[in-house]
Amino acid sequence: MAAGEGLEEERTRGVSRRFFLWAAAVASSLTCIPRSVWPFFVREMGVRTVEEETFRFDSASGSIRWTNGAVTPYRLTVDGLVEKPLTFSYKDLQALPSVFQTSDFHCVEGWSVKDIRWGGFRFEEVMRRVKPRTGVRYVVFHALGKTDSQPSGLDHYVESLPVEELLDPKKECLLALSMDGKPLTHDHGAPLRVVSPYDLGYKGAKYVTRIEFSRAPQPGWWTLANPIYPVEAPVPADRLRKR
Repeated sequence: MAAGEGLEEERTRGVSRRFFLWAAAVASSLTCIPRSVWPFFVREMGVRTVEEETFRFDSASGSIRWTNGAVTPYRLTVDGLVEKPLTFSYKDLQALPSVFQTSDFHCVEGWSVKDIRWGGFRFEEVMRRVKPRTGVRYVVFHALGKTDSQPSGLDHYVESLPVEELLDPKKECLLALSMDGKPLTHDHGAPLRVVSPYDLGYKGAKYVTRIEFSRAPQPGWWTLANPIYPVEAPVPADRLRKR
């Protein structure tokens, strides 16, 4: 072995050893995070989304900025089986009667984040303005942007919830514009997301751009992509802090 080769091998060993020590230190620090700090740690981590990274929302202007350079105003369309379809701008949504609540978030993967302070408006503010037709029982939420994969040909995130649940005060459903006193970030669903504290996280659609009133539920994107997860997804009772 040449002297140069021996030196390079020694350097490689050194780098590998330093990486191992760094990884071990990180793993050790994670196991030592106090339970009270863990929700903050999880909240600050990147949040998984299934949408392609082609857009960002600018809360100052109420606009969607696309990676191709286009800038379009955000609009929430409310239609389907309603007497009066409507379109709301971001400022229109901000002008609706505000509600703030503290709720837990329960991921389908088994972890939870406690005491998130959401701000937004109740579903009834939208519902009473569009006047649903007779027989409407469900609402389908459509998300902005395209998804990386397209289960059953569905190219964007979709979820549905019963109107009864959305209007039930005990269910604490909210259409959220802010989190912890600040406009939603991209990872957390800006500009608008569904907060449904008693359902598993995949029922809370992010980047909501359309609300469709329907007589029947629609299998959501997550369920179509992962058939083991049902259309209805209540949080297991042993994960709830309040019933």
